[in-house]
Formats: sequence, C-alpha cells, structure tokens
Amino acid sequence: MAKKKMIEIKLIKSDIGTKPKQAKTLKALGLTKINQVVKKPDNEAIRGMIATVNHLVEIL
Repeated sequence: MAKKKMIEIKLIKSDIGTKPKQAKTLKALGLTKINQVVKKPDNEAIRGMIATVNHLVEIL
C-alpha cells in the first residue's frame, strides 16, 4: 500500500475582513488561529481550497 502524501498548511494572516467564502474555506481546512499548522492530504480538493485563500496561508 502506498503512503499518502500529506501537506502542511499554516495560517499566517487573520480572516477578519475577508469575504465570507474565504472565512468558510479556512474553517473547512481546520485553521482557526494564527500560526496554527494542519496536515491535510495532498489532493486536488485541498489544493483548490489553498488557492482560494493563498494570501492568508503558507505551505510548509
């Protein structure tokens, strides 16, 4: 069985003042606090979510 590739995402800016869709995307990613890091599987859906909030997050 192949090991799934994971991606680490870090919230670097607050979602205050962003569009509601972007705030919901951050919540769906599990990012609620600044400097919080989450691990998610590296797939098309997660990459699309990161593209939506690319100015608020950093990929480690």
